[in-house]
Amino acid sequence: MFFGNDLVRVLTEAVAHPEGATVFAYRVNDPQRYGVVEFTPEGRALGIVEKPQTPRSNWAVTGLYVYDNDVVNIAAQVKPSARGEIEITDVNAVYLRRETLRVRRLGRGFAWLDMGTAESLLQASLFVQTIEARQGLKICCPEEIAYRHGWISAMQVRDAARKLSHSAYGAYLSRLLEDNTDAMTEDGAGAFAFSSNP
Repeated sequence: MFFGNDLVRVLTEAVAHPEGATVFAYRVNDPQRYGVVEFTPEGRALGIVEKPQTPRSNWAVTGLYVYDNDVVNIAAQVKPSARGEIEITDVNAVYLRRETLRVRRLGRGFAWLDMGTAESLLQASLFVQTIEARQGLKICCPEEIAYRHGWISAMQVRDAARKLSHSAYGAYLSRLLEDNTDAMTEDGAGAFAFSSNP
């Protein structure tokens, strides 16, 4: 799960690059559990090492990537691993060799919560619960995001709220149309979640 007020801008910048790839990295205390980016003294990506015994940085690859159209050709040329799969690490290595791999570090103001274990899933759930309880705002409410961007109308939000009227979520959607405070008009409840684990 990714959380941060600037996510839309960061992702838009990555998508705007016509060539190459962008890998998103996040500082962690336990880099041995992840693919780790190794940097030159100037801050350029030197390599990505999967689950290193002795990590050369604390910057873990998050599993969020943005690729140019050439990724299709690159993936077609990559040999399947011993597991019989095209490994994303091998795709990234091609971009790295071409010196077209950018690493975007998600620093302070962002949160990345890996949800690959029961414990980390619980931590992510508690994080969401804490933010929502404190602010009274939903994290990643699709209807809110669509409404704020003008992709759906107030009537569509009202219809969704009516269908869910016996739930806290339905009540939230109803309040969405009534409350025009700055907090409610921020750009899109800045979080999204996905799982790359089968």
